[in-house]
Amino acid sequence: MTTFQGILLGVIQGIAEFLPISSSGHLKLAQILLGLNDVPLLFDVFLHVATLCAVLLYFRRIIGRLISVLFRWIFRRPLPRHTSAVAEKQDRRMILTIIITTAVTGVIGFVTSKFIPELSIYATCIGFLFTAAILIGSAVTDKLISLHYAASSGVRGDRPFTGVRWWQALIIGFAQGIGTLPGVSRSGSTIAGALFSGVDRVSAGEYSFIVSIPAILGAFILELKDLDAVAGSIGASPVIAGCAAAFAAGYLALTWLMRLIRKGRLEWFAAYLIPLGVLGLIFL
Repeated sequence: MTTFQGILLGVIQGIAEFLPISSSGHLKLAQILLGLNDVPLLFDVFLHVATLCAVLLYFRRIIGRLISVLFRWIFRRPLPRHTSAVAEKQDRRMILTIIITTAVTGVIGFVTSKFIPELSIYATCIGFLFTAAILIGSAVTDKLISLHYAASSGVRGDRPFTGVRWWQALIIGFAQGIGTLPGVSRSGSTIAGALFSGVDRVSAGEYSFIVSIPAILGAFILELKDLDAVAGSIGASPVIAGCAAAFAAGYLALTWLMRLIRKGRLEWFAAYLIPLGVLGLIFL
C-alpha cells in the first residue's frame, strides 16, 4: 500500500464513518477497486480510532462532564456549587444507558465477528440497501412521532430533549451490533434505532456517537494481535497518513452530519446507497 492509497482510504473512512453510508462497506469496496488484497483488519481499526479522536474532540464537553459525574458517583463526592441535582441524575442515567448499549453491542459483535471475514462483496452491497431501508423507515417514524407530539401538545417544531431510557438503550445496542456487518452503517443503524424507539433527534445523534467510543476501543483492543501484520504488510507511512486523513475528514463530516440530524434529513443518503448497492450487485 502506498502513502497516497493510505490517505485515500483515510478520507473514505473519515467521511463514511459519520455519514450513514457504512465506512466498513466503503473501505472494502475501495480496497477491491484499488487492488489491495489481504489488508489486515487492524488497519481498518486504526482508521476507526482516528475518527474516534474526532468524536472525542467534537463532544469533548459532554464526555468531560460524564467523566466528572462518573468520578463523583463512584467516590461519592459532593455536587459542585452550580450543578443541578436533576442534571446530575440525568447524566447518571446516561452513563447507565451507555453501559447497557455497549454490553448488547459487544454480545452481537462477538457473534458477527466469527463470520464477517467470510462475507463476500455481495453481502456488503445488500448491507448498503438495508441501510437505505432503515434510514427511510426511521425518517418516516420520526416524522409520525413529531406529528403526534404536535397534535397532542399543540407545539410545533422539534420535540424536546428526552434523553435515552434503559429499554431504548437495549434497542440502540442491538442496532449498533447490526452495524458491525459490512455495508450496514453503524451511525445510520444506531441513529435509526434511537429514532425508531422514540428518542428525539438531538439526543439520537449525540448518543449514537458517544456510544461509538467504547465500541471502537473494544474492536481496537481485540485486533491488537494483528499489529505485526500491519507493520509488515503495509508499513508505518500509509498508516500514519491514513489516520491523519481520517481524523480531518471525520471531524468535518461529523460537524455537517449533526446539522442534518437536527433538520431530519438522513433519508437523503438513501438516494446514494440504493443505486450503489444495486450497481454493486450487478457489476461486482
